[in-house]
Amino acid sequence: MSIVGYTRVSTQDQNLNSQIDALKAAGAEHIFSDKLTGKNAARPGLIEAMKFLRSGDTLLVYSTDRLGRSMTDVVTIVTELGERGVEFKSLTEPFDTTTAGGELFFHICAAFAQMNGRIISERTRAGLAAAKARGKLGGRPTVMTPKRIEVAVRMRSEKATWETIAGVLQVSASTVRRAVADATAYEPAAEATPEREPVLSR
Repeated sequence: MSIVGYTRVSTQDQNLNSQIDALKAAGAEHIFSDKLTGKNAARPGLIEAMKFLRSGDTLLVYSTDRLGRSMTDVVTIVTELGERGVEFKSLTEPFDTTTAGGELFFHICAAFAQMNGRIISERTRAGLAAAKARGKLGGRPTVMTPKRIEVAVRMRSEKATWETIAGVLQVSASTVRRAVADATAYEPAAEATPEREPVLSR
């Protein structure tokens, strides 16, 4: 069983040393790093860390915003690790799946992230239905299926750029813009806008 560290800074000019020193002091035996913004899904260091981790290992970070840009990102990664038998711990927050209290805190945060995702999904479906009823979805079939639009709306609510969303969905940015506009243009005006989950890092 190993403690595997992961560090990240947003730009090439920033220094990783403080994070690395803290993780080593906490027992990290192997450390993987990235110098990329959190919104960049293609993080080579994180990908290598995920490949390296084995059942019984623990992934250690200085703070959760180093791991993901939003709580949804963090929950997705930590859930995947849990399914593989890998624990997760943050040095500066009460996230520690190796303890009962830390695991409970994570599940509470995960529940809120899931609820926020469901609210966005329900609003997206309502918007699609309204757009369809008004004839906005007629004509040539679109590559933007309801599931893809749901993903696009969620990513956009988390401040992802049109280009990033287009890259994930493998479509053009203009296609994403039109689909999201159609899906959100007809939401009921009286309905309160749900709170977005906190942005952890850009």
